[in-house]
Amino acid sequence: MSEELDLIVIGSGPGGYVAAIRAGQLGLRTAIVEKDPKFGGTCLHRGCIPTKALLHTAGLLDEIREAGSFGIDVTEPALDMDRTHAYKDAVVDKNARGVEYLLKKNKVTAIHGRARLTGPNEIEVASAAGGASYRARHILLATGSVPRDIPPAPTDGERILNSDHLLELRSVPGSLLVVGSGAVGCEFASVFASFGSEVTLVEMLPRLLPLEDEEVSKELQRAFRKRGIRAKTGATLSGVERTESGVEVRLTSGEKTETAAADLVLIAVGRTPVTENLGLEALGVELDRGYVGVNEYMQTSVPHIYAIGDIVDTPWLAHVASAEGILAVEHLAGEAARPLNYDHVPSVTYCEPEVGSVGLSEAEARDRGYDVAVGKFPFSASGKAAIEGKTTGFVKVVRETRYDELLGVHIIGPSATDLIAEACVALQIESTTEELFRAIHAHPTLSEAMAEAAHAAVGHAIHY
Repeated sequence: MSEELDLIVIGSGPGGYVAAIRAGQLGLRTAIVEKDPKFGGTCLHRGCIPTKALLHTAGLLDEIREAGSFGIDVTEPALDMDRTHAYKDAVVDKNARGVEYLLKKNKVTAIHGRARLTGPNEIEVASAAGGASYRARHILLATGSVPRDIPPAPTDGERILNSDHLLELRSVPGSLLVVGSGAVGCEFASVFASFGSEVTLVEMLPRLLPLEDEEVSKELQRAFRKRGIRAKTGATLSGVERTESGVEVRLTSGEKTETAAADLVLIAVGRTPVTENLGLEALGVELDRGYVGVNEYMQTSVPHIYAIGDIVDTPWLAHVASAEGILAVEHLAGEAARPLNYDHVPSVTYCEPEVGSVGLSEAEARDRGYDVAVGKFPFSASGKAAIEGKTTGFVKVVRETRYDELLGVHIIGPSATDLIAEACVALQIESTTEELFRAIHAHPTLSEAMAEAAHAAVGHAIHY
């Protein structure tokens, strides 16, 4: 490519491809480089999309098993893992084709190969066809992350697995031990419990989903217990041994050590940024523990090089990467860019029951010095939840009392990952709690629980 581009994006996950599309919309001559055969990155091929496809299958299984409660007699459903994977793969392929179409539609040049920065404005791309060099006024790094190993239990792809391995598992293990109870751990625990595995969750911190509001964590642990999912909190994995039939692990809690056996172990303790061998250090791009340092506009220490997504020290979420990609491109294009408010990033976990949250937890709000009031509304008091037979969980609203500012919303229960969107908009427009409950919510809906919790937060719950 003889002429210099305006922008080269390295990595085509939800950060990279969204950034490239936005750049194309702004008229920038843009290219995107992807090392994998298909565009879409980890989220599309090894993360969000295939995981949620498995969760959908798991949810259907559970609903069919409960069909008798709704007056429908069916035989016991049987899971066909080959067809489950075929469905999952079809969803992924459709979305991958969609990404390629959008890149082409927005006149983004697609390049396959492994990129490395060889100069301030130059990259070299190595592929099976050979090497090629490209130049651009700006470079955006969106190389993502990979599952993190831990020393006591390096993954082997056979009995000690990471999330990439588990997504391709063609049989249901009799027992599965999951190390780590963040979103990834809880989602896979939920899937395989529905599929028929005996599941144990191990978490070194005192509660499941430790980044969520404490009451949500407690409710999830109760719900998991009812589903037969065991949780060992405050425990660390101190050793793993392969046996003839599976794996035996040593768990340490304080001074106490115990052993547990399972057919398979899933290591779900976070991810590692992919920043090695990119040539960043030679150009003076600052790194800290593998993360790229950026300012509020996603600029690195080299101003024409930007970085987004899992390689910067912000939440490991696809929607965060997408928002950062748009921010970075609009800034480098000279648009009126507005830095992100990371307090307003929604967190969603698609286990059963679902969890969604945005804003400050009750504890965070108190730590920041707010005079806090909270309101809760249980789904057990919701007519629509009763109709659906999903009454576990609640909506919790956190407000400050002086100006009635809405500080956070935390949901555990049916459709929590969709319901949280209303709270995202409310926080974005600096809504008061009163404005939230004055908005008329249709009846009967699950979304009524949001208004009811807001009512409760100011002291006049209507239906509870």
